[in-house]
Amino acid sequence: MRGGSKRELGEALSLVERGGEPAARLLARLHAMTGGAHVIGITGPPGSGKSTLVNVLALHLAEAGRRVGVIAVDPSSPFTGGALLGDRVRMSRASGHPSIFIRSAATRCSLGGLARTTHQFVRVFDAAGYDPIIVETVGVGQSEVDIWKLAHTPIVVEAPALGDDIQAMKAGVLEIAAILCLNKADLDGVDAKLRQLRELAGFAREHGGGWKLPVVSVVAQSGQGVDKLVDAVAAHLQWLDREQRRQAMERERAAAELRSVLEAELVDAPLATARADGRLTPLIDAIVERRLSPTAAASEFMRVAVLGTAQAEGRW
Repeated sequence: MRGGSKRELGEALSLVERGGEPAARLLARLHAMTGGAHVIGITGPPGSGKSTLVNVLALHLAEAGRRVGVIAVDPSSPFTGGALLGDRVRMSRASGHPSIFIRSAATRCSLGGLARTTHQFVRVFDAAGYDPIIVETVGVGQSEVDIWKLAHTPIVVEAPALGDDIQAMKAGVLEIAAILCLNKADLDGVDAKLRQLRELAGFAREHGGGWKLPVVSVVAQSGQGVDKLVDAVAAHLQWLDREQRRQAMERERAAAELRSVLEAELVDAPLATARADGRLTPLIDAIVERRLSPTAAASEFMRVAVLGTAQAEGRW
């Protein structure tokens, strides 16, 4: 994988996605080889053209001699846990480039616009020598802003006629941007949307720690303006290095990744085990029959999961 094999990279990502001890061993071996890649986040509401933008952005960077990793996060079905993983279809041009590797990741019902494995996928791409790494979130609303915990340069993509001015101004997802990108700039309403975003950018400058939030208009379908977006991304990375912000961001990313791993180990794994061996059913029955509150049931579950005993089952 370190030598450039896409096949081995794909196998490593699949191993990490399956989890367990083999994944933990691989990630431990790779960890010292990471920390050099620039992570670019692409987020925004459905219909803004994020996937088309990622496709053309990755191609632009690859044609400039970069090895580009792309992680496309797709929503999972709440019933089956599966995902359509359609972003790989929409990025067909980029997927055929020898210097681009695209990997889809299902959220598996994780909130925040990212998959639980996204942090780990970034580590694998980083160790394999891909730089930059582009992470596209699911179509998000006002609260799915976890991309700022992962990306050095979060780009929020908007498009004309997507929501009213007041809704966009209050949306938390716009407040985490390092760059505001107006896609589909050839459509009607672009001037009004640009005024709105520039007003927001002016407000953000007062709270941005010195970074002047740029507004870049593009037409991803044709590639128009993508060179200006690439310039804005490079300028933001230079600013991070000049202001010595990357180290602080690495601490935030490490804390977020640690939390994600702990949630998987302390919540997801015990729940899966309890569901498989039937121990979850009595707890659910106790909640439905009003013998235990959800809070009390959670406390009972954690006590049993931590102590590794079923002594409480008689009370469930």
